[in-house]
Amino acid sequence: MLSRVKSSRIRPWHVLSETTLVERYWLSIKEQHVRLGNGSEIEQFHLIHGPSWAAVLCLTVDDQVVFVHQYRHGAGALCLELPAGVIDANEGAEQAARRELLEETGYQASAFEPLLSVVPEPARNTARAAFFFARAGECVGAPSLDANEDMEVVLVPRAEIPTLVESGEIVHGVHIAALLLALRRGWL
Repeated sequence: MLSRVKSSRIRPWHVLSETTLVERYWLSIKEQHVRLGNGSEIEQFHLIHGPSWAAVLCLTVDDQVVFVHQYRHGAGALCLELPAGVIDANEGAEQAARRELLEETGYQASAFEPLLSVVPEPARNTARAAFFFARAGECVGAPSLDANEDMEVVLVPRAEIPTLVESGEIVHGVHIAALLLALRRGWL
């Protein structure tokens, strides 16, 4: 259940037909003919399937937050983000978050807590994102990046996080949500 708000009027959509437009390893796009709960129909609704992913907000032993700085082609810009990556078929979300933190940054933490689980773009995309909060992170080695990854580790004092969010230096919406929730909980 995604919402605690109940409605006796709004009903799920029914898929009347579906055609696959794109089928790739990281992306699938389906064109659906759907009937809305109110009886209206949309003949060409496009549903995007992508892998679910996990991210980690890691606070180091010296009160810094571990970020990665990387180019994001969709934004056409360098972006400051939390370490994150796809949840592989053989692992859970926390395991993926731990793996991504180590691979992308060289940091490890023993204590991980669930922070936030969201659907980043629920209108057309089926992917989910799970965020974890890691305490007492320590650098245990160099990052181990894949050939298609080009990023650098950035450590930011936790006191500077609100300024980074308010100034627009962090642009990834759900990463901002995770940071703000951690601030609200007093974890940062």
